[in-house]
Amino acid sequence: MTMNISTLAALFPLLLLLLGLTFTVVIDPYIRREHRHIMLLIAALCLTHIAQNVWDYALTVGPPRQTLRTIISIYGYSVRPVILILFLYIVQPTGKRRYYWLLAGLNAAVYLSALFSPVSFWIDQGNYYHGGPLAPTCLISSAILLICLLVRTLRSRRTAGKWDVWIPIAVIVMIVVSIAFDYNIKEGQQPVSFLTVAIIIGSVFYYIWLHLQFVREHENDLMASQRIRIMMTQIQPHFLFNALNTIRALYAKDPPLADRTLEDFSAYLRQNLESLSQTELVPVAKELEHTRLYAEIEAMRFPNIRVEYEIEDDSFTIPALTIQPLVENAIRHGVRSRKDGLVTVSTSRESDCHRVTVQDNGVGFDVKQLAALDDSHIGFWNVKDRVEQMCGGKMILQSEIGKGTCVTLLIPDKKKEQGK
Repeated sequence: MTMNISTLAALFPLLLLLLGLTFTVVIDPYIRREHRHIMLLIAALCLTHIAQNVWDYALTVGPPRQTLRTIISIYGYSVRPVILILFLYIVQPTGKRRYYWLLAGLNAAVYLSALFSPVSFWIDQGNYYHGGPLAPTCLISSAILLICLLVRTLRSRRTAGKWDVWIPIAVIVMIVVSIAFDYNIKEGQQPVSFLTVAIIIGSVFYYIWLHLQFVREHENDLMASQRIRIMMTQIQPHFLFNALNTIRALYAKDPPLADRTLEDFSAYLRQNLESLSQTELVPVAKELEHTRLYAEIEAMRFPNIRVEYEIEDDSFTIPALTIQPLVENAIRHGVRSRKDGLVTVSTSRESDCHRVTVQDNGVGFDVKQLAALDDSHIGFWNVKDRVEQMCGGKMILQSEIGKGTCVTLLIPDKKKEQGK
């Protein structure tokens, strides 16, 4: 009875872990199909490894059954490298893997020899285990695979998050420590080895690591879609049509001015295209230059508007396409109908952040009703999302009907944060 209770106490949490892992892998919407199959196979092999441990324990404390115990031990030695190879399949999605399987095959062949030779191990008449000269083969092959796993994991740091890489490294360390613990446990003392426990917990950790990678890839895909969406909202067909018509009309009146305007228009389009692949912050001076190009093209069409700049701080970075969309909204929805329309772009330095303000004397609107407005005001939400997600900043929107609108961006001071 004591043995049954202790065995159940050792097995219950492990079985719960495997059950939870299996269920989570099945319903995870982020994990790829091939990785889902690998994780489910790992869970199945871990379950058989638990069964092997318990069976071997029962044969150790029970009547001698040498052949059966030998077969059970061979399976245990053979399956461990296979589980590590499956981990490698997760970390290394592509590349040559036949050498891994060759190593696992040689390892299995060495222990299969125990059926007719004591070169790897044997069970004597008294039911005691004895290691032969090739007994460390499983340990050596597993160590080689662990080193490969560590190297591949460190290489994956290029695409993983800053701290994600420590999850598989912790698993590797845990497996190594468990092997050392098992060497201090005498035969028949516990139903499940420390190594088996480490492999099962490691499988859960590796799944968490894999899930984080695919969530990050999903977020990157969303950001890419958002960049395309932003560009489409910034380069509207009517703007292209009106800009080209303005340039064509200028060629009849002032060819040199038309040439300069065409150059500005080309630079504006080029910078919008570059923003599609821009995932890093850009110098605020570059964003202001992009804004200036847009504003000068619009000023050709609407001489009644002016865009002024009060730049006191230009030593920080900002997400691309943040200031220009705000100026565009101010012109299109605020000051275009004013005789003396004015848009003011200003930057200043505060104690812990950089302030960017776009203010106009336009028609204004009810901020509370912004969410109900049509897609023409989507630029506000795009800017807000980019500032919050890419640099942890904040957007403050103020507007009063008949008096104008003021949008403020608060960009955290990265240098001050790093100095903390």
